[in-house]
Amino acid sequence: MSTSTGGTPTIPRHMQRDRFAPVAETQAARDEPGFPTIRTAFGTPARLVTRYADVREVLGDAERFSNAVVPPMPLPDGESDADRRAGQLLLQDPPEHTRLRRLLTGEFTVRRIRRLEPRIAEIVDDHLDAMAAAGPPADLVSAFALPVPSLVICELLGVPYADRDEFQGRAARQLDVSRPLEERGRLAMEGRAYMGDLVDRARIEPGDDMLGMLVREHGDDLTRNELIGVASLLLIAGHETTANMLGLGTLALLRAPDQLALVRDRPDAVAPAIEELLRFLSVVHSGIPRTVRHDTTVGETPVSAGDLLVLSLPAANRDPATVDHPDDLDVTRAIAPHVAFSHGVHHCLGAPLARAEMAVAFPALFWRFPTLALGTPYEEIEFRSATVVHGLRALPVTW
Repeated sequence: MSTSTGGTPTIPRHMQRDRFAPVAETQAARDEPGFPTIRTAFGTPARLVTRYADVREVLGDAERFSNAVVPPMPLPDGESDADRRAGQLLLQDPPEHTRLRRLLTGEFTVRRIRRLEPRIAEIVDDHLDAMAAAGPPADLVSAFALPVPSLVICELLGVPYADRDEFQGRAARQLDVSRPLEERGRLAMEGRAYMGDLVDRARIEPGDDMLGMLVREHGDDLTRNELIGVASLLLIAGHETTANMLGLGTLALLRAPDQLALVRDRPDAVAPAIEELLRFLSVVHSGIPRTVRHDTTVGETPVSAGDLLVLSLPAANRDPATVDHPDDLDVTRAIAPHVAFSHGVHHCLGAPLARAEMAVAFPALFWRFPTLALGTPYEEIEFRSATVVHGLRALPVTW
């Protein structure tokens, strides 16, 4: 199985894709009783949950299903699992998760994000200007899809944009499960050390960015390790997910020109189209596995205390029990329920920002380049199959 059509034998089953879709074996699991056993990206056994109702049930119940799973990566001298988990909202359960999230919620409200939209539009236009000046062909990933959300999150957090090549490259390698565990652990340590330097500077001289806000307003409530964890998570999640949505979403719409025209020409079509792209693409394969706290059932399936549950978000979002013709991209359909941003207490904090970036970027791209087209045959486009966030290695385009 090639990397462009669903992964290799070293890629965990729940991460294997047939281009946009989960592989057929994972999709078929929805119709089978129980939950099949798979291996996670760290080699540990887990049970795979694929049905929408079951996935939503697990995501929505932090009392029965815990997020506090520490990846088995090497620890540097003097660091503990508690240090690594500090500030990492995805690895916390309530009430600790609630305490941390409450400190950040105000920065990601719809009202707050709306105030950022003019700046997002400037960033988008600047990158489109640069593409136009350079002329075709171009790689849309490196010229547009990756730098736009990277610059937005850098400005929001207070991370120097000049460091983008360093942290983008490190994050891409860290999230690549085909790399040795020791290497991914080392990259995680390097990322924490980088963010530690920024946190230390912000504690001395806090700026007007989010990191400075956290220091000024919550410096007594957050430890240094918590500040590092919060900022590291926001930096990686803030550019990887939206960047891959922009790349994959453009490719999907280029293959559906009538739907692309709606996104380009009808402002009222943009928001529903984004929800459909989120459902159809589901760039996050699974999120953090959940540990069953005590013997219980999920739907009609018994699970035991200590079981590790991996939730296939793409399979859930294509469940025919929830969505008609789920394997079709249809931006005109009534907004279908999806778990692309998770659900429950761990619903993605940055969802309003991601939606705002896509709502600006997609129409602007298609308006600026009305003849945008693939620069290489679709069959030759290489998907990133081994990464925690699904995406493209490159997207050659012309106009």
